[in-house]
Amino acid sequence: MQPFELSLAEASRAVRARELSPVELTASVLARISAVEGRLGAYVTVAADAALAAAARAEREISGSGPRGPLHGIPMALKDLIDVEGMPTTASSHVRTGHVAERDSRVAERLGTAGAVLLGKTHTHEFAYGLTTPQTNNAWDHSRVAGGSSGGSAVAVAVGGATFAMGTDTGGSIRVPAALNGVVGLKPTYGLVPRTGVTSLSWSLDHVGPLARTVQDVELVLSATAGHDPRDPASVSGPTLDRFPGGDLREGDLRGGDLRGLKVGVPRNHYFDRVTPEVEESVRDAVERLAELGAQLVDVEIPMARYIQAVQWGLMVPEATAYHERSLRATPDLYAADVRILLEAGELTSAGDYLRAQRARTMMRDAWARMFDGIDVLAAPTVPMTAAEAGQEAVEWADGTTEAVSDSYVRLCAPANITGVPALTLPVGHDHAGLPIGMQLMARPFHDATVLRVGRAYEESVAGAGRLAPLAA
Repeated sequence: MQPFELSLAEASRAVRARELSPVELTASVLARISAVEGRLGAYVTVAADAALAAAARAEREISGSGPRGPLHGIPMALKDLIDVEGMPTTASSHVRTGHVAERDSRVAERLGTAGAVLLGKTHTHEFAYGLTTPQTNNAWDHSRVAGGSSGGSAVAVAVGGATFAMGTDTGGSIRVPAALNGVVGLKPTYGLVPRTGVTSLSWSLDHVGPLARTVQDVELVLSATAGHDPRDPASVSGPTLDRFPGGDLREGDLRGGDLRGLKVGVPRNHYFDRVTPEVEESVRDAVERLAELGAQLVDVEIPMARYIQAVQWGLMVPEATAYHERSLRATPDLYAADVRILLEAGELTSAGDYLRAQRARTMMRDAWARMFDGIDVLAAPTVPMTAAEAGQEAVEWADGTTEAVSDSYVRLCAPANITGVPALTLPVGHDHAGLPIGMQLMARPFHDATVLRVGRAYEESVAGAGRLAPLAA
């Protein structure tokens, strides 16, 4: 096994044991990027020299005073919305040509403090306003979409071009590409991971979170990045990490195993409506596996399901337009056509419509809180279908309805953004073409450890967890 094939936890153990140096690990990952990037387009920029210098510095520090923690010397990537001092933050847009960050985002700062090695910046759908990331190809089938908007981060992780990566999630933008590329992705509770220095799509819906090969890897990254930041108005003050039960999250030790006493909600509406048979079968099989591990399955009704997409778009569209107001008027031709249309549509949204969406969101949060009174975790498909063909605009469902691909991908992810609950996606199978299928686990706010524990239990009970995507020819 080559170093780039190691999961974060495996690499960390090898570095701590002095069996693998950060320089060897980083060089292996950089070589992997060089070998596959031409087929994938995951990265906006690769800072190879800076990464090797940081790895050498980490190696000296570990040899001297020992590792700072499990991320010390581990190579990672950041979505190109996340500021790093002295590096461009382009948001994969011509609008940002020449923009260089003047200071680190809080997430980059915390990962730097943990000793992680930055490889470079990964592609996003322009300004995170889309669900496909057209610059990037799917890791399992290069003729298909990577998913978005954190498509570059997901693909880099899926092929060994990063040991872990950070993404953002406004309507599923971590979970969609993670599911389509067969990796693990976490949208944490709203306010748990600070967004300071991260380009916004929609202030009240944006989340920052990790993508990695295993649930344990995600735990390790979350522990390094979570916590209050007074510079982010949405950041939650007071204790957060010590709310995580069941193990020392700082060491990624939330063992899964026995789930007896835990109630898993299985939706009887919305989440299994208009999904492919293969997605439904794989997710239901995974839910049955949770039952075999001791969980009690409980049928639940998803409240206000008919309003989910209207509320998501009613919040996101005007907030995104407000963020881009000046540049949209100054340089409209620099935006990609699909993003420009959405931004211009936001100018037509009335204040009354936006306020009604906010009121509906409050009602939905309350209804979801009542739903979680009877369950610990909600288990459902992450997306209703596997990766679409590049350029495919719509999907036809068995009931005769036609749906835009972007609407299809956001439909099952949006509730967790609207309500702010933690949502974890992990691989649970493949379709007839060998494309990955993801299951989504959600819990009440600040019970991130619960979804991680359940995800870890499932992951430990199946073979092949954390494997790399077999690159297409």
